[in-house]
Amino acid sequence: MDKKIIDLGEKSGKMLLFGGIYSNLQALSSLIQIAQEKGIPPENCICTGDIIGYCGQPQETLDTFKKWRVHSILGNVEIQLRDDEDDCGCDFTTGSRCDGFSEIWYAFAKANLHTNTRDFFKSLPDHIILEYAGKKIGVVHGSYDQVAQLVFKSTDWKEKQASLASLEADVIIAGHCGLPFIDQQKDHLWLNPGVIGMPANDGNSDTWAMILDDANGFEYEHIPVSYDYLTAIEEMKKHHLPQEYALTLETGIWDNMEILPPEEKLLKGLQVFL
Repeated sequence: MDKKIIDLGEKSGKMLLFGGIYSNLQALSSLIQIAQEKGIPPENCICTGDIIGYCGQPQETLDTFKKWRVHSILGNVEIQLRDDEDDCGCDFTTGSRCDGFSEIWYAFAKANLHTNTRDFFKSLPDHIILEYAGKKIGVVHGSYDQVAQLVFKSTDWKEKQASLASLEADVIIAGHCGLPFIDQQKDHLWLNPGVIGMPANDGNSDTWAMILDDANGFEYEHIPVSYDYLTAIEEMKKHHLPQEYALTLETGIWDNMEILPPEEKLLKGLQVFL
């Protein structure tokens, strides 16, 4: 299947980048407030996918997201829901804890989304490209070729270079892996804003997004997203979703580190950005 790519043309002013809302309505509401406070219009906001996920309000989250009218690409979860598949497509190891938990939250999300949701997901692109502060930016979920590829800071640069080359980009904005990071090689950048629906395994209930600013060239900064995680937890409990993930919302520590490379496992409980 050919990839659908939307070209936003040249952008200017502050931009808000984020991903992994994961059906966390409270985190999304806080992020919208941040955008409004910083004067960032919806057309300058881009989501890296996985609007739907672990938490307890999939339809309410999607309704709020659509009303916001920001840009988004497809995450693996949206692709699976669009295609009426029976699993989240997260590429977890069969029989792992993540695999077992995903059966629960994905079935809940699928059962609690309106039937016309698939039409909205069909409208989303695989990738976005744009020009900003003299650089060409490409937006991917996992990587250009594999929507569910887990790309971390420690991932070999050759794998990142493949996405940069495919989109002829200077900068890649990516999601999926759940950890915010910056990786630079010469004139090329790989930026992961992080996800707003789950903490970054850093021992903090805040989650992460990123702001681009062209006031003095090409500048970027990760920002924390504080939100009402206690209400998000209650919603997960109400719907009997995995309580291990609900606990993560409070503690900021992941239930397990099955998906993490050795380098990222060493970062457990450490503050992401000083």
